[in-house]
Amino acid sequence: MSTVPPPDRSDDDPSSSLSDEQLESFLREAAEGGATSAPKEPSARARMVALRLREEDEAARRADPRGGRKNQGPPSPPGWRTGPAPSAGGSRKRRVGAVLGVLVLAALAVVAVRPSLVLPDDDGGGSGQPPAAETARPTGAPGDPAGSGRATPEHPFRGSPAERWAEGADAIEVPKAKALSGMSEEDVEFALRRTKDLLVAANLDPGVLRGGQPDEALAVLDPKQPKLLPELRRRLREPDEDHDPLRLFTRFDPAETRLVGDVVKVRGRMTLAAGEPGVVKVNADYTFVYPLVRTDDPDGPVARTIIRRELTLTLNDPAAWDVTEGRLLLEKFFAEYGNTSCDAHDGYLHPGFPDDGPDGERPTGPATDPYDRSEPLTMDGSGGCGRVTRT
Repeated sequence: MSTVPPPDRSDDDPSSSLSDEQLESFLREAAEGGATSAPKEPSARARMVALRLREEDEAARRADPRGGRKNQGPPSPPGWRTGPAPSAGGSRKRRVGAVLGVLVLAALAVVAVRPSLVLPDDDGGGSGQPPAAETARPTGAPGDPAGSGRATPEHPFRGSPAERWAEGADAIEVPKAKALSGMSEEDVEFALRRTKDLLVAANLDPGVLRGGQPDEALAVLDPKQPKLLPELRRRLREPDEDHDPLRLFTRFDPAETRLVGDVVKVRGRMTLAAGEPGVVKVNADYTFVYPLVRTDDPDGPVARTIIRRELTLTLNDPAAWDVTEGRLLLEKFFAEYGNTSCDAHDGYLHPGFPDDGPDGERPTGPATDPYDRSEPLTMDGSGGCGRVTRT
């Protein structure tokens, strides 16, 4: 019973119309959990009946060393405000169940907030959430996804670590800008945004991927940079082994292949560095994964070409340097391709398909994992014709 007794409502209490026998019966049913409804507030007579029942229980326990009355009935009624009195059996089980229920709910809440606790946190596959944005160079290659299988036009990234990667332009996240090397925060933000514009225009624009001219990408670059734009346009116009536009632009021959759907998977990061006074450097390192089918067989086998690009662009203060305001300089650019012909130099990527026969130039370079981003690119595609370990 509550240590503070409820107020006496006597005649106003509906329970006062009950006989002692009816009230006692109700109290016993309540103790067993069988009562269907309870008085809103106990009357003085109800408290007297409860007191008498307790006194009978105490007298019975004194008379019987084993405890309880000889005509053992249900236990004494619980207090009106304290809830049912605990028993040695069922209530304990209920308490354990309640604790387990609370633990399960707590675990579910933690997983909802931190899904990485139960999902793989590497770049591996699976159908879970995309991995966190890359902020530093990975320590190793991503693992194979769970339940790997052959890619199909309906599931073009099946069996690839890129299955969980973010896609398209949204995957190229611009870091927070800050004033650097004498350039304002607004200047640095502009350099970051234009670097993203170049990456998107050169590697994700549908027209460029179908072999079109990358005019929006070229518009990012400074025409005052000696020989750069004329050289890039020459590569696009008359490609050959020594003048390859694929070093900077992603292009497929529309007569040969086409993308499956409109999704390109992307993984990488963009970082800032200070150059000379009045120079901000933006370093970009991204891997793009393209699923393709033959143009004349859209329901046939799927090939994936993987391209990793590293480039450095600079924004120079026009007050201190002979540059065009609002344009960036291209300081360096490297590229590495996974699954494309070694002996084609026509300005297009030519992926190999699972049902292709052995033809073309035999691999002479080392076997590489095109998904491994743990080492920097060190040369502009001059490592020979190698073999990829997976696509």
